[in-house]
Amino acid sequence: MRRGVLILLAAVAAIGLFTGGLAWLLTDARPPVGATRAQRLYYAYCVECHGVDGRGSWRAKLFLLRPGDLTDRARIAAESDRYLFDLIKNGGATIGRSGMPAFGAQLSDDDIALLVRYIRELSSTPAPRADAKRVVDCMVARSPSAAGMTRPSGRAGRATGDPCFG
Repeated sequence: MRRGVLILLAAVAAIGLFTGGLAWLLTDARPPVGATRAQRLYYAYCVECHGVDGRGSWRAKLFLLRPGDLTDRARIAAESDRYLFDLIKNGGATIGRSGMPAFGAQLSDDDIALLVRYIRELSSTPAPRADAKRVVDCMVARSPSAAGMTRPSGRAGRATGDPCFG
């Protein structure tokens, strides 16, 4: 009887240590005190796969995912803000990157534009083409629901000569 109780207590202690260790490992990273909105968004939506520093997390590797290295200057510099915006909003499935989920339902266009700027900061590269604000304006103007609505320029519809519609 006494031996059975000791085995039971040892098993309960082992399970407790295992779950405590697992909880410690799986605790989400928290943004630093005084973090900007862009940093808070990055920590909330991107850290799970891309890691705190943008180089990828062990969690993603555990599930055999290979998230893009957001600190790779050459790679990030080669991508336009529009491409990064579309990738975050619509996910990677449409361009053959099935591991990247779409966040368009959870994030506003302004939040996505903030994330694009933050990704540029992680790689310390300026945008090669359009700035994030212009990308958001163009995305709003091009959305199907914007047909017939007033664009940021104040004109309705899709006018020719507009830089968004090149």
